[in-house]
This record gives sequence, structure tokens and C-alpha cells, in this order.
Amino acid sequence: MQNKKTIFDFLAQGFCLFGVTVVILNLICVMIGDSAKEISSMFSLGGKGLSADTMLQFLIVSLLITGARFLYFNDVIVKRASIAVRTALMLLTVIAVIAVFIYSFGWFPVNMWQPWALFLAGFGILFLSGTAITYLKEKTDNRNMEEALRKLKERPNL
Repeated sequence: MQNKKTIFDFLAQGFCLFGVTVVILNLICVMIGDSAKEISSMFSLGGKGLSADTMLQFLIVSLLITGARFLYFNDVIVKRASIAVRTALMLLTVIAVIAVFIYSFGWFPVNMWQPWALFLAGFGILFLSGTAITYLKEKTDNRNMEEALRKLKERPNL
């Protein structure tokens, strides 16, 4: 049984995604910020950190991605699509949203293949990591529920 999602669930997931994104961006900033300063608006401050503009852009991206997640994985809105189809649509939406932001805000030059390759590789690694974590969490939750059900069945009737 799933609980009805509220605006607080949306905001919690959006800010969680934003937090993870900011941590990753700061790590990248420390590693390559100074060398990417001239070609990327994201690293306009070099290795010193991220600008307020960049932070706001990533907050908006995080909220848009969270909105897409709620849209595609809400059984009321998308009733007949399989999880695989929903996931594929979600991935395409996320990549499209990020591509629009890359182009609109000059996150990196759109005519260079190296940043695109790094973006897609990083995105793929993070997606696969998130999928693995979700799978392991679901497997653990299912095991715990089965154990609780087994214990409940073993209890003598009161």
C-alpha cells in the first residue's frame, strides 16, 4: 500500500537530489574547476566553489527531475506503462532537461564531444549506482517483511 504523495514528499525528494548534486559538483569543482573556468559557466569561480547562479540552476533542474519522477511513477497519471517504459521515459526526460540547461546556461561548450562523453559517462555511473542501491534496498525490505510475516504466522493465536 502506497501513501498519497504530498508537496512535502516532492520537496524532500527535490532537495535530497539537489544536495547530492551539489556535493558531486563541489567535488568536480575542486578537481577541475580551475582548468574548466574558461570554458564552463558552472566553474566561473574556478576551484573556489559554485556561484549562486549555478546553484539556482541546479535547484531548478533538481525540482524538474523530481517532478518528472512523480509524473512517470504515479499510477494515477501513467496507468498502463511498465516500469521499464517509465524508466526509459524518465531517463530521456532527465537527459533532455539537462541538455537544455547545458545549452541555455553554457555549462559546457555544446560543440565539444569530451564534456558530453564525460557527462553521459557520469550520468550512466550515477544512474546504475542509484538503480543498484534501490534494488538492494527493495531486496532488504522484502526480506524483512517476509521475516516479519513468518514470525507472525508462528505466533500462537491469542
